Amino acid sequence: MVSNTTPLTSLDMSPWTGRIDPEANSERWHQKIQPLTEAAPSGCALLGFESDAGVARNKGRTGAVQGPAAMRQALAPLAWHRHAPAYDAGNIRCEDDALESAQQQLADRVAELLEAGHLPIVMGGGHEVAFGSWSGLAQYLHPQGEPAPHIGIINFDAHFDLRDPSHVHSSGTPFAQIAHECAQRHWPFKYACLGVSRAANTQALFNRAAQLDVLVREDRDFQPEQMSDIRRDLKSFIDACDHLYLTLDLDVLPAAEAPGVSAPAARGVSLSLIEPLIDLIRDSGKLRLADIAELNPQHDIDNRTARAAARVIFQLALER
Repeated sequence: MVSNTTPLTSLDMSPWTGRIDPEANSERWHQKIQPLTEAAPSGCALLGFESDAGVARNKGRTGAVQGPAAMRQALAPLAWHRHAPAYDAGNIRCEDDALESAQQQLADRVAELLEAGHLPIVMGGGHEVAFGSWSGLAQYLHPQGEPAPHIGIINFDAHFDLRDPSHVHSSGTPFAQIAHECAQRHWPFKYACLGVSRAANTQALFNRAAQLDVLVREDRDFQPEQMSDIRRDLKSFIDACDHLYLTLDLDVLPAAEAPGVSAPAARGVSLSLIEPLIDLIRDSGKLRLADIAELNPQHDIDNRTARAAARVIFQLALER
């Protein structure tokens, strides 16, 4: 059961509006999604993480705090093809610079949703969302005395986000923080970062990724003729894991597809190449949690980035 222990901003269902068609079997997301209640049957649970603190600390352009609302609005008119229910689980808001507190609140809520049998999809917010998301999954998977879980982190991102967190925790440090937590707990650290831009990551970050044995595929590797190799490598990574956490930073997409992010990509990887890999992850039976980060509606054009984020949520929620 989902408890009411984690503080949330008030649940606002007003973004869930759109056209209603008269034909049978023509429902859309805004007609089917429900507010999450205790004892609700298992389904997909959307949870907003309204935070700009990590982006601000990382000297990026702020505005991602408005991302969850924009994702809901873009998802609302999409066609409904699910059999299981979908729920709006509200938002957790980072007040001012209280990032660590907000991340802990997010972790607690994610653990509650997992305990209730839901698939949480967290809508950021900056990529600082990742540390809170992973912490919630770790909290859920590792009750006292249980063996160390083999959690595979799959990150579609132009950036490693492996900066040294000893100076400041930000949107650029979540996976370094997770690696540190894994080392402290004597857990394996399994991390795949796909779509990395060499121009946007220093040599120190590539060195750190090599030290941590990260599966790395650069943005320039994503060519149609190389996709079978990338798919093979990703499948091998998945096979070595018991549980998967998928995180997608929208700045992995080309700026033409995703202009509304904290750091638009000069090159990027098209969603058309990423989608089949998302299908592979979703259909593995190991996906426990997903989040989408860095939507900045203040800089979006024609809601392109919000629509791309909604498309990813739609794809994750499809049932096979």
